[in-house]
Amino acid sequence: MMISLADRMQNTIRRDVQSMHAYAVQPSAGMVKVDTMENPFTLPASLRAALGARLAEVALNRYPAERGDVLRAALAAHAGMPEGCDIMLGNGSDELISMLSLACCTPGKTPGNTVLAPLPGFVMYELSAKLQGLKFIGVPLSADFELDLPAMLAAVREHQPALVYLAYPNNPTANLWNDAAIDAIIEAAPGLVVMDEAYQPFAARDSMQRLKRFEHVLLMRTMSKFGLAGVRIGYLIARRELIAEIDKLRPPFNISVLNCEAALFALEHADEYARQASIICDERKKMQSQLRDLPDVKPFPSEANMILLRVPDAKRAFEGMKARGVLVKNISGLHPLLANCLRITVGTPDENIQTMNALKESLP
Repeated sequence: MMISLADRMQNTIRRDVQSMHAYAVQPSAGMVKVDTMENPFTLPASLRAALGARLAEVALNRYPAERGDVLRAALAAHAGMPEGCDIMLGNGSDELISMLSLACCTPGKTPGNTVLAPLPGFVMYELSAKLQGLKFIGVPLSADFELDLPAMLAAVREHQPALVYLAYPNNPTANLWNDAAIDAIIEAAPGLVVMDEAYQPFAARDSMQRLKRFEHVLLMRTMSKFGLAGVRIGYLIARRELIAEIDKLRPPFNISVLNCEAALFALEHADEYARQASIICDERKKMQSQLRDLPDVKPFPSEANMILLRVPDAKRAFEGMKARGVLVKNISGLHPLLANCLRITVGTPDENIQTMNALKESLP
């Protein structure tokens, strides 16, 4: 008797996978795209031409080799990696998060077989943990999106997490948390603490000193917000001993030769990307001022290239802006604390004018 594909899938695909929803990417053709925290700027024409010529010389017939080590060294220098640490590359931060979950997953171990993070936060922490058989504990932030330190410390004591994620700045709230609270959580954590600094190019502070002070802290960054979202380069910095263990799980040749060379080119022209980040920060300040002047709109503080705001009716505002050619992110359904919240990426000056006009016209 022939077994139907539906029956084969039912019998072989994990039940939890069958119940999941795939990550949805909004169609954006022809839109002002300010929904995914990308750097909106391209390189000047002369640099684009130079990059194209350089990529044309890459040996596409060969597996990635030593150039990956060159990129690791360049990123270590760019970030100011401390002595005693090492660096590993991931295909974006998502792959690094998956490797961390896999490294810390011990089936049947309790307590400790747990990942802990504040909520609302980056969805991949929870998703990756559950797919690897780890328990995920989310601790709600306060109403103004600050860390609830007593609740965080209580959760650490109760669950003894193998991994604690602290995004700095946080996604989707865009804020930097209280430094004393972060340090208290790090000191209490029995396992590893990952400081996720995806939005570091736009923030006033970072965690490099924490990496020096605490042996169990790992620093995770990405080149996506730097300006290379299409290149998919994430990197993890930690003590050499830690990186050596996690690197055992890295797929061979996980960074393509094209991605590697594009990233090296970008680091050689870091001044151009720093100039772009400066414009984005100036535009962020301008937009926040304009948003504060709108009735019944509450923008929250931001140290990233996005702004979280609460409006009277998020669904109406989102659909109204989309009808006017501007695509933002309606995150009002992700967590109760985000009720009627939109997340807007800071775009180019012209894009930001269009975004603000579309928002004004879409409010009640």
